[in-house]
Amino acid sequence: MLVLPKGVRHIPGHLDRDEQTSLVEDIRAVVRQAPLYRPEMPRTGKPLSVRMTNCGTLGWVSDKAGYRYQDSHPVSGAPWPPVPNRLKALWADLTGESRPPQACLINYYDVSARMGLHQDRDESDFSAPVLSVSLGDACLFRIGGTERGQPTRSFRLESGDVVILGGESRLAFHGVDRIYPMTSTLLKDGGRINLTLRRVDS
Repeated sequence: MLVLPKGVRHIPGHLDRDEQTSLVEDIRAVVRQAPLYRPEMPRTGKPLSVRMTNCGTLGWVSDKAGYRYQDSHPVSGAPWPPVPNRLKALWADLTGESRPPQACLINYYDVSARMGLHQDRDESDFSAPVLSVSLGDACLFRIGGTERGQPTRSFRLESGDVVILGGESRLAFHGVDRIYPMTSTLLKDGGRINLTLRRVDS
């Protein structure tokens, strides 16, 4: 039996198929206003394997200048669209936070995309958890401790699953080892969408 680090919650199948379909439509509406783009690694400018965009008052970006939050799309310069009400309700129901999410990072993984082990630590306030929603193809998710080099464990995330990193694991290292292609029919072109809801400051 998989034992997750304290502060990590995995809620399998929290969203049923109809809820997933409605949420995908919400995200498509966001992407029409804030198109997916290919971010770059700081300093090297090497492109990440995922494409991303954001919604909310702030959005997380990565480019040669570094990691940061800003209030506009780095390509178009337009303000980010608002977080869909469905996601704000999910945040309120599962986190117990009275403060709404300020940012929702939208990552799209094609079959070859990965995400190396990293911490979500570009926020100025870590008191609120990070809430993550999986849509589309399954992935192998890896979670470790709060220091690089600590032991990690991996488990599969399916479409409709929710993961919450809070408390002692708010700064846990985590990543995506691989995508399992053709494991979901939710997205007509396949792939995986990951939505990550966050508070940025107090």
